[in-house]
Amino acid sequence: MPTAAHVLSHLGDLARGTTLRQFGLSRRMLSSAVRDGTITRVRNGVFATPSAPADVLTSAAHGGALTCSRALRMHGIWTLEDDTNPHVWLGTHGRNHHIACTCTGHYFGGRTVLGLAPLEDALVHVYLCKGDESFFVSIESALQLRKIGAAGRARVRSRLPAKARWLVDLARTDADSGLESLLRLRLHLLGIRLECQVDIPSVGRVDFVLHELLILEADGAENHDSASHRHRDLLRDAEASRQGYETLRFDYAMIVHDWPVVEAAILAAVDRLRARI
Repeated sequence: MPTAAHVLSHLGDLARGTTLRQFGLSRRMLSSAVRDGTITRVRNGVFATPSAPADVLTSAAHGGALTCSRALRMHGIWTLEDDTNPHVWLGTHGRNHHIACTCTGHYFGGRTVLGLAPLEDALVHVYLCKGDESFFVSIESALQLRKIGAAGRARVRSRLPAKARWLVDLARTDADSGLESLLRLRLHLLGIRLECQVDIPSVGRVDFVLHELLILEADGAENHDSASHRHRDLLRDAEASRQGYETLRFDYAMIVHDWPVVEAAILAAVDRLRARI
């Protein structure tokens, strides 16, 4: 017979005792495994492996599943921001097992689950909790990483309020970063349409092109902090200038925290281009 730790590992590191008993593990066997330290008791009737992630354990102790931004990050998805405390999906009628807890409880529709909210659920929850921008950057990340396909995309869309479904329709599968997603969404709302992921001879692939002459680049810190990357970017910008392009390059802090400056720069460049046409 498999051990309690083996079964829990197979089930995702956390499960109810009622589920474990379906595998032949009695209450006495579970209690013995807890005493041995091979598994832990999260709360009455809920068990986990010692290696289960802390936020998942906290959410299970709270009475539900980790969701929103922290859950998406555990699924490998890019998020606009982290949650300051765990967001716990308690289902429609879940029971909160914490008193004076710092968790944020969500009674979104559905049956209460334990551990980590499935990806599609977490995407819907991040929209309901945080709104358009957080949802859009995360669903584009999920699409780019092939974490959800056409069927999953349709399911997520159907679960959103009608007013939000256009975000799924706008989402692309080729966004290289959440910054690109955020920049494109904000410009879309300004009525500016972009060519995305454009290959320019001798320059390479650029994030966006407007009016065939303006290049926009969204530089994530992970890709552009080193001197070699900076030198490469300057060479690309110089070659683009030789070909008649103007390049505007924005980093994470500018796009996320100084958007009015970014917006003003782009609109001014668009006006200059229109004056030349």
